[in-house]
Amino acid sequence: MFIEIVQNNGNPYIRLVQSVRVINKSGYKVSQKKVIKNLGPLSRFDDGQPDYIKRLKDSFKAGNPLISDLLPYCEGNKTAEVYRITMNEGSPDCFGHPKLFSHILLERIMEELGLNTFFSSYKGFTKLEYDVYGFAKLLIMGRLLNPASKSATIRQNTDYFEPILKEGFNPDNVYDTLDFLSLNKDKIIRRINTNLVKKAHRSPTVIYYDVTNFYFEIDEPDGDLLDMEGNGLEKGLRKMGVSKEERTLPIVQMGLFMDDQGIPIAIETFPGNTLDHLTLRPALRKNIDGLDFSRFIMIADRGICNYQNLLHVLDAGNGYIVSKSLLKSTKKEQEWTYNNEGYIAINEDFKYKSRIIKKKVKDEHGNPRTVEEKVVVYWSRKFQKRAEQENKKFLDFLKKLEEHPENFRITAVQSRSLRKVFKKECVNEKTGEILDASRIRALIDFDKVAEYRRSLGYYQIVTSELTMEAQEVIDKYHGLTQIEEQFRVMKGDLDTRPVYVRTPEHVTAHLLICMIALILLRIIQKRLKDSGIAQHNPAVYWSGGLSGSRIQTALNKWKVDLLPGDLYRFMDVDDPDLKQILEAFGVSIPAKLYRRAELKHIKTEISVFM
Repeated sequence: MFIEIVQNNGNPYIRLVQSVRVINKSGYKVSQKKVIKNLGPLSRFDDGQPDYIKRLKDSFKAGNPLISDLLPYCEGNKTAEVYRITMNEGSPDCFGHPKLFSHILLERIMEELGLNTFFSSYKGFTKLEYDVYGFAKLLIMGRLLNPASKSATIRQNTDYFEPILKEGFNPDNVYDTLDFLSLNKDKIIRRINTNLVKKAHRSPTVIYYDVTNFYFEIDEPDGDLLDMEGNGLEKGLRKMGVSKEERTLPIVQMGLFMDDQGIPIAIETFPGNTLDHLTLRPALRKNIDGLDFSRFIMIADRGICNYQNLLHVLDAGNGYIVSKSLLKSTKKEQEWTYNNEGYIAINEDFKYKSRIIKKKVKDEHGNPRTVEEKVVVYWSRKFQKRAEQENKKFLDFLKKLEEHPENFRITAVQSRSLRKVFKKECVNEKTGEILDASRIRALIDFDKVAEYRRSLGYYQIVTSELTMEAQEVIDKYHGLTQIEEQFRVMKGDLDTRPVYVRTPEHVTAHLLICMIALILLRIIQKRLKDSGIAQHNPAVYWSGGLSGSRIQTALNKWKVDLLPGDLYRFMDVDDPDLKQILEAFGVSIPAKLYRRAELKHIKTEISVFM
C-alpha cells in the first residue's frame, strides 16, 4: 500500500491505494490500483511545513503516519477496524492500569552513555546467564523515580509500560548484579565519561571535589580483616567517624568529583574513619588521572587539601583553587588580611585583594618543594551576617561563658565545637575532653575568641593560577557550593541513606547506582538549561529551572493507559513541568489514541545531547 495524490476539480486529494494483480480480457496478469481509503483534500491535513507529502509518505512507511486514520493500515496493523471510544473521566470501561512511560527517556539517556553496550560486552566475560543490564536499569531508574529497597525496586518491574525484566526472572539475582556493579565500577564510570567527552563534548576546565558520608542502621562498626599474625589485610568499610549529620552510627565516606556543568564525574568510597584529606590522592589516581581531559583546575575545601595533595595535582599538569583557614594562618598573614590597605571595594558590602607569594612545603615523600601561588582574600557583609547567624548559638555560648564561667560544665561533644578557642594544652587530643573542667575560664583563650569574631566575613583562597583575576578566582571557588547541592539531592531526592546493604561490595554498588541516577537527573537539567525552555535560575546555574524533586514528580506523571481495543492514551501530558522536559528532548505527544507500535517509536524521537 502507498499514498497517492490525485487531482479533483483542480484540488489535490489524498488517498491510500494498493497495487493488485488482475487478469485482463486478453488473459494476461496486469497491475491495477485499488483504492483502500479516500482521506480527503490535502488542505485538510497539510501542516504548512515544507515537504509535507514526502514527510507523510515517509511516516507511513515508518509505521507512525502523520494522519492517524492511516495507522490501521501500517505494517503490523493489518486490521482496518476503527475504534471509537468516548473518553469519559472516571469511567471504568475507559481506564485500565496506567503504567510509567518515563523509563523510555531514562533508557535513552543510558544508551547514549554507553551503558547498554558496556553490559552486553562485559557480561560475556562472566558466567552470568540472566539479564544483568535489566536488573541494573531497574535499580538505576527506581532510584531516580521511586527510591526504595533493592527488593522493592525489583517488584516495581511491572509498574512500567513494558516490564524491564521478562517473566520468570529470579529476584535474588539483584545481589549478583550488585557484585557485578562493584567489580566493574571503575570501568562503568570510565565508559560514561568517555561518552560524555565524545557526545556531550565534556572537557571540564574545573573539577570540584568534596567528601560526604552516609550512615548505616547498625550498632557495631565493621571489623578489619587480619591474617594469622594479626596484620591488617583489609579495612572494614562501615566505621565510626565524624558524621556530617552528627549521628552516632557507623558511616562510610564517599568522595565525589563534579565537572563545571554540575554533572558527576566519579565517586570513590572509603572507610568511615578515613580523614577527608586522605581521600583525595587515591580518588584522583583511580578516577581522574587517566581520563582524557585537558588541563583542569581542581577546586576543593580547606579540610581536604594539604600541600601533599596539591603537589600531586600540580605534578599531573593541572591547577588548584582551594580555601585556606584564616584562623590557622600565621600572624603575618592575618595582619595582611585585616589591613585595609590594598583592598578593592566593589561596594560597601564587598572588598577583595590579592598577592603572589612563594611557600616552602614538603611533598608526600617528605622532600622539600617551593610553590608559587596567588593568595586572594575577601570580605563580604552578606557572608559575615550569615556566619553570625549560623554561629549564633556558639557566639552566645561564648559570651555567657566569658561572663559567668562558673555556671558551665562542658561535655566532650561540646568541647569539639569549642576547640578553636581552647588553649591547646587544655584538651585531650584523642577524646576531645577538657582536662580540667573545674577551671573553665582558664581553659578559654579569649584572644582566640576575639580573633574568631574578627574573622567572620573574611575568606582566604589560594590558587596556582597566578595570572587569573582575583574576582574570577572567587567566582570559581563559589561553584563548590554546587557539589554540596549534589549531596543534598543524593540524600534527599534519591534517598541514598540510610544504607541497608551490608557488604563492602554492595555498599559500593549502591553508591554507584545513586551516582548514575544523579547523572541522569543532571543531564535532564542540563538539557532544560541548554534548550532555554525552562526559566533559568542563575543562582543554581545547572538546574535548568527545575529542581530534582520537581523532575521526579513530573516523570512519575508520564504514564500511559491501556484502553479497549488495544489502544493507549497518555495521562498528565499537560503537566507544565513534564511538558518542559519533553519539549527539551524533542518529544511531541499529540492528544490522540496510540497503538503499541507508535509508543515504541517515541523513543527514537528523543534527542539527548544537543
